[in-house]
Amino acid sequence: MRGIAAVPSYVVMQPTTLCNLDCVYCYLPLRAVDKRMPVAVAEAVATAVRPWAASGRFSVVWHGGEPLAAGREHLAALLAPFGPAVEHHVQTNATLIDDAWCAFFVEHGIRVSVSVDGPRARNGERVTRGGRPAYDRILAGVAALRRHGLPFSALAVVSRPVPGLATELYDYFLDLGCDVLGINIEETEGVNTRTNARDAAAVTGFWAELVGAWRRDPRIHLREVEWSLRYAGAVLAGTADDLLPRRLDPIPTVGHDGSVVVLSPELAGFSDPRYGDFSSGNVLTTPLAEILAGAGRTPWVGEFLTGVEACRSSCPYFGFCGGGHAANRYFELGRFDGTETEHCRNSKIRLLEGVLEHARDHESPAA
Repeated sequence: MRGIAAVPSYVVMQPTTLCNLDCVYCYLPLRAVDKRMPVAVAEAVATAVRPWAASGRFSVVWHGGEPLAAGREHLAALLAPFGPAVEHHVQTNATLIDDAWCAFFVEHGIRVSVSVDGPRARNGERVTRGGRPAYDRILAGVAALRRHGLPFSALAVVSRPVPGLATELYDYFLDLGCDVLGINIEETEGVNTRTNARDAAAVTGFWAELVGAWRRDPRIHLREVEWSLRYAGAVLAGTADDLLPRRLDPIPTVGHDGSVVVLSPELAGFSDPRYGDFSSGNVLTTPLAEILAGAGRTPWVGEFLTGVEACRSSCPYFGFCGGGHAANRYFELGRFDGTETEHCRNSKIRLLEGVLEHARDHESPAA
């Protein structure tokens, strides 16, 4: 896995910077401002995406802010240039979902992922702009999805990963009705400057317990655990080198104004005296394919690739994580060519160690 691929597997689009919630741990800098994506930006991206989608499955992920805050009429106008060739996904806090939005999802073939952190007591930091709990509104949106028979994924932020919590969380999401679950341990990122340093044994125990809860009733696709098990199986089979792609997926994030940030959506909207606004170009002036072809020349990207090589040569977990994420390095270390971060420890190293801990504790006795 060296360098950046010229063709992504998906594109992230920001229809608006606005979010109707004000979650305590949110990293987004402009979530109180409604800056909407012009249709011309979507048209430019769609032109680039068409040949990629013709070659196989391709996704467009609508991310915010809160994408639904753009409104159905404007979001429909942004979807229209892509036609039927791509899969559309939306990451939403679900508070705006009602019967009309569900009909919209069906009409446009949109796959929904809901951000919710578990039962009511675990959602205290997901609040409205007035500081009121958003939980009941989230559940109302989920109820609408279920009423219309729409499958959905869930994404949970865990700020306190300790043993005893994992089983509670997993059982909650079983009852919620999602078919895929992703777990994000809170990150020090963007405007969220709270530390993400955690006790190693506690985080490892959290992941080990989550594996056990999933194995007892694996009706949900559990993103982190299933990836860990695939990696462990590949190591045992001697095929681990085949898991990582030959080149990094550029993951282009197209901001509301058409600017393109590669590798880490979390860098969009930020700037730095050394690196500028982190963008590699703008689709309103340069075709997306051309931007991606030259992304490696963006100064911070070159520094990040140097860091990836440092990880490759120094970290025994490189085959599992592939060198980490650019945004985590920047927001934790202040630069891109560092190596291990707290995010690495919490969500990669201790994840894999938790899977192995569970396996050791539940291995069959020798015959």
